[in-house]
Amino acid sequence: MERAHQQQYLDGLQFVRWVRREHGGHHIPPDSNSELSSTESALRKIATEVEHCRACSLHRTRRHTVFGAGSASAECLFVGEAPGAEEDRRGLPFVGRAGQLLNAMIFALGLERDQTYIANVLKCRPPDNRDPLGEEVRKCETYLHRQIELLEPRLIIALGRFAAQSLLKSSLPIGKLRGQCHSYEPFGIPLVATYHPAYLLRSPLEKRKVWSDLRLAKTVLS
Repeated sequence: MERAHQQQYLDGLQFVRWVRREHGGHHIPPDSNSELSSTESALRKIATEVEHCRACSLHRTRRHTVFGAGSASAECLFVGEAPGAEEDRRGLPFVGRAGQLLNAMIFALGLERDQTYIANVLKCRPPDNRDPLGEEVRKCETYLHRQIELLEPRLIIALGRFAAQSLLKSSLPIGKLRGQCHSYEPFGIPLVATYHPAYLLRSPLEKRKVWSDLRLAKTVLS
């Protein structure tokens, strides 16, 4: 079964189902209960704060803020670096080709995308997709911390070098950070680092390393 599941994952990295998403900076899948939970309400309040945030210069060049998307009861939180061009246009995280690969990674965990929560270190796109600046990270980090406090995930998966280094306060390359389970302080939440889906588009041979990281993540969740 493990080999069959691995093949499904690898096949999925070549072709992934598109998932229809609503436009907007914060999307929570509809629930059978029409009333929002306290967590959902709190997340939406913070998302509104982010929409009006002027703490750094990125507000001058953004089209939309990208707060996050997913289930307010998610046990697994994915954290990327920052929105890209398509995310900036639509106001949602991981909606381009990298988003398709992320869907396959989520499937490898035995989950659907709307059972997880997806966010970024930065809520606004840096111009020309440049690396985030230290001051931008410091200004934006409080929003991510508030998201984590509300979501209380059992596991965080850091996607890519920048997200992993930012969350772990480390300068080690992603190749040194992946392959083990860290603790994300100050929350003490298990954290697994892996390659960013966009990197896999450029370096497809690394997909098997990601499979190994996801097996580790699945063990932590279990």
